Amino acid sequence: MASHQTGERPGAGEPVRSPPSGSAVLEVKNLSKTYARNQVHALDRINLTIRDGQFASIIGPSGCGKSTLLKIMAGLFPPSAGQVLLTGTPVQGPRPDIGMMFQQATLLPWRTSLDNVLLPIEIRHGSRAAQSRRGLAGELLSLVGLSGFEKAYPGELSGGMAQRVAICRMLVTEPSVLLLDEPFGALDELTRERMNEELQRICTERSATAFMVTHSIAEAVFLADVLFVMSSRPGRISEVIEIDLPRPRDFSVTTEPDFGKIVHHVRQQLDLGAQL
Repeated sequence: MASHQTGERPGAGEPVRSPPSGSAVLEVKNLSKTYARNQVHALDRINLTIRDGQFASIIGPSGCGKSTLLKIMAGLFPPSAGQVLLTGTPVQGPRPDIGMMFQQATLLPWRTSLDNVLLPIEIRHGSRAAQSRRGLAGELLSLVGLSGFEKAYPGELSGGMAQRVAICRMLVTEPSVLLLDEPFGALDELTRERMNEELQRICTERSATAFMVTHSIAEAVFLADVLFVMSSRPGRISEVIEIDLPRPRDFSVTTEPDFGKIVHHVRQQLDLGAQL
């Protein structure tokens, strides 16, 4: 179940899956972040690799720098040291081949679902280019079960439906990697579970490479192929856990003993990390 970044031997009885064989898509190398204004040391020597088609999750105590790391990976913040590589090229600012999704859908209320999906194309390439992608935008809305809601405005959508539109908006640029900052954290529990299943299905169908920040251990384990556990600030990767559960997964897997063992192990690691 677990492979430790420090090279320590996993505990007896813990099943360990072989490392993914896909090529590295996103690499974080010896990355640190200190905020100069108040000298807060947010991240310390982070190293991680996300491989082609892999779904990775990261979890850690509140304030450990998870969202800061995600924003650096997206090119929104500069690191103080180290670097982020996307398919071998340094990430030095926002890029169209990196898709980003936040906790709130942030749809423009005066635009329809279809037009909200097309917004990144319109901003980057103009309205003519956006018009040429209307077919793709419609296909994406169909993919997430929103056929018939192309002309609906955000005020006419439920929270889960709005987040599905936001997923489509992220996918319409056909990014190489998806970065997700607690995308379903504001939803009620049942809707969140359905959205996690939906996200898993979309990523599987599109062979997407994804990296998600979450505060939910169950969500992290349910979605991930690999789970990075962080310690308290300054954030460090304290353990890398390979999630060896069969796919596709539905929420019945959360009642299985193997799932419970992984959740318990992650909780133990978070408790240890909070003491560092």
